[in-house]
Amino acid sequence: MGNSNGGFSEAGLRRLRDVLGRHVESGKIPGLVALVGRGEETHVEAIGTMRHDGGAPMRRDTIFRMASTSKPVAMAAAMVLLDECRLRLDDLVEPWLPELADRQVLKRIDSPLDDTVPARRPITVRDLLTSTFGLGMDMTALGTPIMGAIFERGLTPDLPEPMPGPDEWMRRLGTLPLMHQPGERWQYQISHDVLSVLVARVTGQSFEEFLRERIFEPLGMKDTGFHVPADQIDRLPTLYAPDPQSGEFHVWDEAEGGRWSKPPAFQGSGGGLVSTADDYHAYFQMLLNGGTHGGERILSRPAVELMTTNRLTPEQQAARHAMATNNVHVSFGQGQHGGWGFGMAVRTYRGDYAPIGQFGWDGGSGTSTYADPDNQLTGILLTQVGMSVPNSARLIHDFWTTLYQAIDD
Repeated sequence: MGNSNGGFSEAGLRRLRDVLGRHVESGKIPGLVALVGRGEETHVEAIGTMRHDGGAPMRRDTIFRMASTSKPVAMAAAMVLLDECRLRLDDLVEPWLPELADRQVLKRIDSPLDDTVPARRPITVRDLLTSTFGLGMDMTALGTPIMGAIFERGLTPDLPEPMPGPDEWMRRLGTLPLMHQPGERWQYQISHDVLSVLVARVTGQSFEEFLRERIFEPLGMKDTGFHVPADQIDRLPTLYAPDPQSGEFHVWDEAEGGRWSKPPAFQGSGGGLVSTADDYHAYFQMLLNGGTHGGERILSRPAVELMTTNRLTPEQQAARHAMATNNVHVSFGQGQHGGWGFGMAVRTYRGDYAPIGQFGWDGGSGTSTYADPDNQLTGILLTQVGMSVPNSARLIHDFWTTLYQAIDD
């Protein structure tokens, strides 16, 4: 066996540090924080600097923009409402989201916006939870009228203009037809932001207030939220989106005066959270514990099982898998897990070093957060390099490849 460190071999952890360090030394990743955990044991590496031209060193408590890794965490708010029977899986969303009543559906994905048929049925809570309500970011449909309209109306994050407040955002969304019939096809992103509006309207609290009260505070996630307070802003690195041609580091978001320096108009569960490695570890460890944290129940065990089990039909899964494998040149190999639960990918086939059942997600800001029930393992890797270039994706792949070799049983 040799020396073991909580289920990881010491040699394996040394190799992990070497592989991560190589990415930073290459100059392509200014800095990173990686946390790996098994059971009670955690091991953290903080390597490199906050800026690509130097600056303060990365630290364990550095705050990162979590991008799409917000999805699995923010989903817990909806699960609390299911647990408490304040929402039901097959409730219609119309009473809370009247903007989504009486939908029209495009005849074809590339139809003009008025070439529609009526929706076969109304949209349900389940459709939102599984990302199948009929609208989403479809990279295979770029250039179609509907995708153009989604961008023009400012309905997605990452555009130069921030998203409007929830009511105006819903109003704009309600002017569009659906791309697919409700429940028919898995589509990325937009359902999560609709869910954050739904949770706020059901609870009568802001989305962030409800998350803080029911998830963040009980888990001790003290640095997680939708912006970074002024007295903590020095803990937030510059976010880069390197030029795809030259690789030059373009600043996407500065810490001071940037997008996360003040509360946003829209608290979106699709991608708005900031957090730390330890906060995310607490959350994913709670999921591995079947919904408990330090003896306190956060979510019911069945709620956790629902979230972390594939929910897609074979047809939906085939479409999602085709989208991932046909767009590897865009996603740099991310997204090839087969399945999707609520708010996260669920691995349904062995396509790399991780086993079936691993769940979590990656973020376009260079973040990766997964847990693996088989090995009782969590892995969190956080950087400040956006996926306009493959650098952070390659780092993420190398992190998981090396981490799985470090398991020592």
